[in-house]
Amino acid sequence: MIALLIGAGLALLMALVGTPLFIRLLVHKSYGQFIRDDGPTSHHTKRGTPTMGGTVVVTAVILSYGLTHLLMWMMNPRSAGPSVSALLLLFLMVGMGLVGFVDDFIKISRQRSLGLNAKAKLILQGAVGIAFAVMALNFPDPGGLTPASTKISLVRDIPWLDLAFGGTVLGAVLFVLWSNLIVTAATNGVNLTDGLDGLAAGAAVMVFGAYTLMGIWQSNQACGSPRQAGSGCYSVRDPLDLALLAAIMSAALVGFLWWNTSPAKIFMGDTGSLAIGGAIAGFAILSRTELLLAFIGGLFVLITLSVIIQVGYFKVTKGKRFFKMAPLQHHFELKGWAEVTVVVRFWILAGLFVAAGLGIFYAEWVVLL
Repeated sequence: MIALLIGAGLALLMALVGTPLFIRLLVHKSYGQFIRDDGPTSHHTKRGTPTMGGTVVVTAVILSYGLTHLLMWMMNPRSAGPSVSALLLLFLMVGMGLVGFVDDFIKISRQRSLGLNAKAKLILQGAVGIAFAVMALNFPDPGGLTPASTKISLVRDIPWLDLAFGGTVLGAVLFVLWSNLIVTAATNGVNLTDGLDGLAAGAAVMVFGAYTLMGIWQSNQACGSPRQAGSGCYSVRDPLDLALLAAIMSAALVGFLWWNTSPAKIFMGDTGSLAIGGAIAGFAILSRTELLLAFIGGLFVLITLSVIIQVGYFKVTKGKRFFKMAPLQHHFELKGWAEVTVVVRFWILAGLFVAAGLGIFYAEWVVLL
C-alpha cells in the first residue's frame, strides 16, 4: 500500500509542477488550440490556449511508476519489479498518446482544427491496439495466468463466453477484434467528452480511482491468497501493480486538472484524450472487467451515444437534429447552461456511474461469498 501512496504523491507533484512549465514552453512556441467553426460560438474565446497537455500527464505517469518501483527496490531489494500487465498498459497508453500527439501537431503546424484524417488515425490506432492484444495473450506467470484472456468478462471471466470456442487461433483472432473494439470505444468516448474545461480529466480521475480500488480488492481476494474467502476469488495477473498504475493515473490527472479547470490554462488535446482512453480500455481488459466498463465509464458511453443518436436521426429525418448540438455537453450549453454548470453536473453523473460500477463489482463478490 505504501507504493500506491508514493506513486500517487509523485504523480500529483510532477503534474502540478510540470504543467505550468509546459504551458510556458507551448506559449513560447505559439502552440495554441484551433477551435472548430461548427462548435459553440462561446468557445471561440479559447482560441490560442496551449494544447497537447496530455504530454505532461503521460510523462508524469511513466516517471512516477518507474521511480516508485525504484524506491521500493531500494527499500527492499526483494520487492517485485514492474509487472508485465502494467508495462502492457503503459504501452497502450503511450501508443495511443503518440497517435494523438501526431494529430495535435498537425493541427498546430498547419493552423487548422482538423489533424489526421479518419483513415490514418484508424490505421495507427489499430496497429497499437493489435500489438497490445497479441502481447496481452502471452507472458504467462508461473501459474500460467496471462495478462488477458479470450473469455469475455464482466467482473471476472465468464466461462461460457469464451472466444476460443472454435480453437486457439480463432480465439486469438476474435480477441484481437474484441480488444480493439473496446480500445476504439474508450478512446473515442474520452475524445468526444473532452470538449469543456476539465470535463474529461475530472471524469477520468473517478474512473481510475475505481480501478485502483478494484485492483486492491482483486489482490486481496486473489485465488490462492491466504486472505481470500469463499469461492469469489479473482484470476487476474498483477492486480496490485495495476492498482498502483491506476492510482498514479488518477493523481496525475488531479495535478493536471488544477490547470485544466475553467478557465483552462491548457487543454489535454488528442494527446491526452487518446492516451486516457487507451489506459481505461487497458484496465478493463487486464483487470478482467470488460463489460463493467459500460457502467464505470458510463458518462463516456452516454456522450458517445448522443453523437450516434444525433448522426442517425439527422440521416433518417434528412436534416433534422435530435439535440441542439452533439456531443451532449454542447446541447446543454446551447440551452443556456454555463460551462462550469455543465461540467460539475456531468462530473456528478460520472461519479454516479462509477459508484454503480463499483456496486455491481462488490455485489457479485458478496453473492459468490
